[in-house]
Amino acid sequence: MSFFEDQEGPIPFAGSGSDEELAYRYYDPDRIVAGKRMEDHLRIGVCYWHSFSWLGSDIFGHGTFDRPWLDASADPMEAAMAKQDAAFEFIEKLGVRFFSFHDVDMAPEGSTLAESRSNLNTLVERAASKMESSGVQLLWGTANLFSHPRYAAGAATNPDPEVFTHAAAQVRHMLDATARLGGHNYVLWGGREGYETLLNTRMRQEADQLARFLTMVAEYKHHIGFEGTLLLEPKPQEPTKHQYDYDCATVHGFLDRYDLLDEYKVNIEVNHATLGGHSFHHEVAYAVDNGILGSVDANRGDPQNGWDTDQFPNSVDELVPALYEILWGGGFATGGFLFDTKLRRQSMARADLFHAHVGGIDTLARALVIASSLVEDRTLENVKDERYLGWSGEMGRQIMSGELDLGSLADLAVGSDLDPSPVSGGQERLENVVNRAIWSVD
Repeated sequence: MSFFEDQEGPIPFAGSGSDEELAYRYYDPDRIVAGKRMEDHLRIGVCYWHSFSWLGSDIFGHGTFDRPWLDASADPMEAAMAKQDAAFEFIEKLGVRFFSFHDVDMAPEGSTLAESRSNLNTLVERAASKMESSGVQLLWGTANLFSHPRYAAGAATNPDPEVFTHAAAQVRHMLDATARLGGHNYVLWGGREGYETLLNTRMRQEADQLARFLTMVAEYKHHIGFEGTLLLEPKPQEPTKHQYDYDCATVHGFLDRYDLLDEYKVNIEVNHATLGGHSFHHEVAYAVDNGILGSVDANRGDPQNGWDTDQFPNSVDELVPALYEILWGGGFATGGFLFDTKLRRQSMARADLFHAHVGGIDTLARALVIASSLVEDRTLENVKDERYLGWSGEMGRQIMSGELDLGSLADLAVGSDLDPSPVSGGQERLENVVNRAIWSVD
């Protein structure tokens, strides 16, 4: 059975002059950019949850989407198989290489953990067959440790050790499943690992619990020989008042404090960055500079809405600086760009899934080409080299090596009547450099 019969085959690349609505104008998988195929740079994936497990409901209204594979009257396992058929049909016709899923996205929960694991194993084996025939790969797997009421007070940070133990079982099952499917990464998203009020919270206790959980996950990864990368996903203030993985810097500090830097990198979501008061560019630059960039959830928020709207990316201008940092840092290793994105509730047709993904993928592709031109041009790096040139000189070397202490520096400043002049940062000129690249590169 075809769920997307109106789309006959893979979305074609038609070029920037095409007037075809369902054709790529900029995403040409085989185009060589900075020495690599475009597909190998972007490593684009489709998310299972928003695209195939969501009916388009919100807190004020029922689902609006045309999703026959989500028929509530169907047998849960049969419905899960139909959903899987729809997902792989869509991914193949979209023409991308990767997907990602939570345990409960792919398989229905059973009445016991053992039954849930059995359901998951059945659907994973079925997915393995589809992956083998289609060439589709798993970018990352993860366990849903936030939707069920048992996780209202968190999973790893829950005050009840039995909830912690239940979460551990889910993660073990999903790590096994991810390894079985050859996943490139495994993600832990601590959506409820935080607090609603400090009146009933011991922060140090919860942080220690979270670190213990992450340590056990890393140990189990090595125990089963899983070769993928473990990723933490920073997320601020949603759905809890405060979360322990607020942004990349917070996660980095947490990993360093608990001696986990060798085990984890970050999965950065664009909309999470902006909710945290940062630009996506900032979060990527921090991760690259500190060696913790793992993967990216490509989406965007609405600047008039302080909520995780997970819209499809549509701004080349916003993506170019982030892609510049990724390219300058050497690109992805095991990560990629996952479309952790939702249609709007009024985009009810199944075909809207194609239109949304095609537009987002083209936006990423054009941003990649522009970012590559900026890397090759090297204007931005030349400016940075000149701006920090003094730190390569004798004074800069002595300061950073510790040869000069505070007193010595003070004596030096007084003795030489030091009176340095400020130098222009030239921000507007550099913004023009970026804009000219955006306007001129095709």
